[in-house]
Amino acid sequence: MDNQAITVSELNARIKGLLESDPMLANVCVRGELSNYKIYPSGHHYFTLKDSESSLRCVMFKSSASKLRFRPESGMGVTAWGRVAVYPRDGAYQLYCSALMPEGTGDLQVAFEQLKAKLAGEGLFDPAHKKPLPEFPGRIAIITSSAGAAVHDMIRILGHRWPMAKVILLPVRVQGIEAPPEIVGAIRYANEFDVADLIITGRGGGSIEDLWAFNDERVARAIYESRLPVISAVGHEPDVTISDYVADRRASTPSNAAEIAVPDCRELSELISAYNIRAGQAMRKKLSQLSDRLESYRSRPVITNPTAQFDNRRLELDRIRERMIAAAERSLHAGRQRFVSLAAALDAMSPLRVLTRGYAIAADSDGNCIKSIDDISAGDRISLALSDGSAECLVEKTEKSK
Repeated sequence: MDNQAITVSELNARIKGLLESDPMLANVCVRGELSNYKIYPSGHHYFTLKDSESSLRCVMFKSSASKLRFRPESGMGVTAWGRVAVYPRDGAYQLYCSALMPEGTGDLQVAFEQLKAKLAGEGLFDPAHKKPLPEFPGRIAIITSSAGAAVHDMIRILGHRWPMAKVILLPVRVQGIEAPPEIVGAIRYANEFDVADLIITGRGGGSIEDLWAFNDERVARAIYESRLPVISAVGHEPDVTISDYVADRRASTPSNAAEIAVPDCRELSELISAYNIRAGQAMRKKLSQLSDRLESYRSRPVITNPTAQFDNRRLELDRIRERMIAAAERSLHAGRQRFVSLAAALDAMSPLRVLTRGYAIAADSDGNCIKSIDDISAGDRISLALSDGSAECLVEKTEKSK
């Protein structure tokens, strides 16, 4: 009998393997009520899921819990998705939860997330597509229910903050299956007939079912395609719809949309008054500076005695003229001295100077200088250039020097 015994760990591992091999338990959806819900410092969530007869231990790790869009509380009815497995240390099975959804809104929430992912993938939420709101809108179209309190709040705030704007109400249903087509039609009408500079669409608060018209894909695409800028004002601060993601600007409430849409005329008036005061101060300061500058010009000699400036310039011109004349004379004298020196040097080197010392230059009948006895013969006629004239001679005899 002892030879067949196994350890506790082996048994737990065997049971764990059996549970994990069941495909149904690998991805199970369980509905129940939350009990003993605790969030540990590690970020993991531990709780019990129970019904009227049984309970199931559950854990949701931090990575999955961070995706929750609501705050789970004990006593809340939920639907949980996950896998069933054994925790070997305790030998107890539990649900490793990957997702939680509040009971009654689960289907809508799934649809919301699916549409959100689809439109985000198509670029409908891209900030680059957002149009700027007009700074001073003259006409504002409100697309909402004419019976709700939200429209009266918006009209009152718009009239108080910016009474010069014309408010155009395009009444539509904002709840039920008829609401999305009416909202789409009103947005397209405002664009086609250019009825306003800006559109505000939305409604007051309510449950997720009440706000669902603004999670409709048709409404989202109409807002995206709108040529006019659109402010989405749906519900209260925590409420977020697909329209909020697509619109050019999201308002936390309809009243906040009215505040975003227009400036406050009183603030503008105060701002203009402040600018007027600053402009006046700046003007007075500038005039004072110009006055001081003009006064400094007045005391300058060129203004008090303008002819003195011309006298000074005349004296300066005379001094310059004298310096130029002196420089020219010095340059002319130096030129003359150089000319005399060069002429003397040239004269000293002149062959005519040699003739004054008793020499003569002999040339043949062609005028070529006779340098050698070989250049002439007896009977040739030659000319002699002397210092004071010339002579024509006949060669009677030649004799070569020994």
